[in-house]
Amino acid sequence: MPSDRIHAAFTAPMETHSFAGILFDLDGTIVDSTDAIVKHWHKLAKELGVDPNVILASSHGRRSIDTLQLYDPSKANWDYVSHIEGLIPKQYGQDAVEIPGARTLLASLEGSDARWAIVTSGTLALATGWLDVMRMSRPKNIVTAEDVRAGKPDPECYLLGKDRLDLTAEVKVLVVEDSPAGVRAGSQAGCKVIGLATTHEIAQLKAAGADWIVQDLCSVRFVGIEGENGHVQIEIWNSLLEMKQSA
Repeated sequence: MPSDRIHAAFTAPMETHSFAGILFDLDGTIVDSTDAIVKHWHKLAKELGVDPNVILASSHGRRSIDTLQLYDPSKANWDYVSHIEGLIPKQYGQDAVEIPGARTLLASLEGSDARWAIVTSGTLALATGWLDVMRMSRPKNIVTAEDVRAGKPDPECYLLGKDRLDLTAEVKVLVVEDSPAGVRAGSQAGCKVIGLATTHEIAQLKAAGADWIVQDLCSVRFVGIEGENGHVQIEIWNSLLEMKQSA
């Protein structure tokens, strides 16, 4: 848990908002695979001859192909990256847990005509692997690392997510993210962003430009679909109101 959550006041009153579509990050937003990813990078770092803590300090929210490019460019190719990432849910699936509220929220979206997608820095093999292992709802559209030229914080992934949902530039779209890089990507793509204080410090999410900060997805509820425009109504409650002074 981010240390500054202890002194945070998640007490803002409920708000209701309407969005043309919702774009979710995956790791840290829907599934917490931190322990699995740590084991994965420790194993890979040993093969690379690199301190795993150095890799882990900057790898969250970043494409593996970009990380590998720094340490062993010969491994920075999609065949290799897809292979090793596809093994993570199979080898370390027992180490992953769902983010509180994620299952309920995704199931409610799946059971409606809501436009939603997953936009992740992981490969398709990793994304579908986690959704299968965790038995979570899967959207019709998933934007993965292979689909873009530049990873987060570049907004390309979220712009592509909007395009996959046939959403035009002027409509209001919600991004749900846990990493500062992802928050920046969503904001730069012209979206409103909910930052989840699940993996990073609140101060980092605020600095990245999150419009709301919540503890987890228990604070986000699907209300329904609006009339003819098909917009998604959601409620946000217990978002960050202020930071308490530590004793």
